[in-house]
Amino acid sequence: MLLDSPKLISSFRSLSILYFFYLFFFGNLFSQSEGMILLSNVDSDQNSFTSLVTNDYQAHHTWYHPSFVHSTAYIGQDRTLIVPLIISDPIMPIPSLAGGRFQKLDWEGNVIWDFYYYDTLYNPHHDIEPLPNGNILVICWEVKSQNEAINKGKININSEIWPTMIVELEPPNGEVVWEWHLWDHLIQDVDISLPNYGVIAEHPELLDINQGGPVSDFNGDWLHINAVQYNSELDQIVFSSRHMNEIYIIDHSTTSEEASGHTSGNSGKGGDFLYRWGNPMNYGRGEISDRRIVAPHGANWVKPTFPGSGNILIFNNNPNQSGDGGDSEVIEIAPPLNNDGNYFIDADSAFGPSNVFWSHGGDSTFFSGWQSGAYRLYNGNTLITVAQQRNVFEVNPNNEIVWQCHVGGNLGWLQYPLRAYKIEPSFFLNNSEKLFQPSTFQLNQNYPNPFNPTTQIRYDLPEDAMVNVTIYDMMGRVVSNLVSSQQNAGYKSIQWNATNDKGKPVSAGLYLYTIQAGDYTQTKKMVLLK
Repeated sequence: MLLDSPKLISSFRSLSILYFFYLFFFGNLFSQSEGMILLSNVDSDQNSFTSLVTNDYQAHHTWYHPSFVHSTAYIGQDRTLIVPLIISDPIMPIPSLAGGRFQKLDWEGNVIWDFYYYDTLYNPHHDIEPLPNGNILVICWEVKSQNEAINKGKININSEIWPTMIVELEPPNGEVVWEWHLWDHLIQDVDISLPNYGVIAEHPELLDINQGGPVSDFNGDWLHINAVQYNSELDQIVFSSRHMNEIYIIDHSTTSEEASGHTSGNSGKGGDFLYRWGNPMNYGRGEISDRRIVAPHGANWVKPTFPGSGNILIFNNNPNQSGDGGDSEVIEIAPPLNNDGNYFIDADSAFGPSNVFWSHGGDSTFFSGWQSGAYRLYNGNTLITVAQQRNVFEVNPNNEIVWQCHVGGNLGWLQYPLRAYKIEPSFFLNNSEKLFQPSTFQLNQNYPNPFNPTTQIRYDLPEDAMVNVTIYDMMGRVVSNLVSSQQNAGYKSIQWNATNDKGKPVSAGLYLYTIQAGDYTQTKKMVLLK
């Protein structure tokens, strides 16, 4: 009968929540996640490929491509790969490598579909997003003439301009089944005779045509949209803009015709911005001190079942004004919602939040002036790609790096990793766990080594086994028993913080660590510095 007491039930729930957080923060937080990262790159023979890479830097599976990958490939739960590819003959005068070809491959690398999408007046660039219905979203430039720009209120322009359009393409031939054009959602305050004249600060749902990057005869890239993601629960799209120092959310529930207007869709706002964040100066509701991100590349929602669900992760490249280096940062924000589930903004203020939910970096820890990205993992850690430094690493919520991979040093690959993400063991359908099992027992070299004060020890179990991992000093005395338990097959890791079994710090020097798993034993050396 006591269990029927609302007060006791409330207390029990509180204890359960506290216990959950205890297990989460002290059980999972300081370990790297299981799974494999998906990376595209080039080998020493200039072969373009995409690989699933294990935590011990092994290429578990590889697909090869007829040309370089244009940004990021995406893998489906059915183990198929959708990849955007570089084309050699763009019609638009694009100053760098251009996209425009799209392939879907099965697990063995056989082509399921292969089509091109580009023309004189449009060309794909940067990112794509596979949709649940089998279609793909594609970021494109579209060409507008100087006169068209002037008739929209653009000033100080003497060349064509390339505004953004996002199209939904239906395989196998790439038919356009939905499209959104930024050109339909512009405002200006310089020419009262034009239909899009208005007070900028009264319309945060529209883009001021006189903001953004400069354009020229050889480069009309005005906004530099560089990443796109779809949220199936909300039927919304988020994308990031380097030149506007902002991220944006739009409604995908519209038809193409409705997307050109301002009143339809689930939001009732047509194709107007539902939300924007990072630089309220762009819509007249902030100063330079209110700008929170600079030249971002990458914005994505945290998955529904992952810690931080519904929040948005942003890779803030944050280069110095001089163009020499910078302080990149990963930011997590929680967009403010009202009771109706719409994004909240006061009539005379900027979109929130004013404070970030979590961040990593921003202090010269890492830097990339271009590309890069961050994704939340199922255990609450975050996978971060720093393209310019050729580094991919996993960081926990306490900002501790629990795993990292230099694509040159650890993998021997030649190119920059533009954006990597990780596939957890439960992602694939149909006996997916077998894909994540190593074929042999292995004890890997600890990382980092030398270290101070913590290091990761990784080991591979091809089958279930009783596992013991033990640290010894050079006299053969036991320092710490890290693992002594029955474990399932998989890629494993454990962290040692340079303490003994009594929790006391040990002295600097050379140590041995050994694994016994069934009949398998192996010993390696590591060095603790102080």
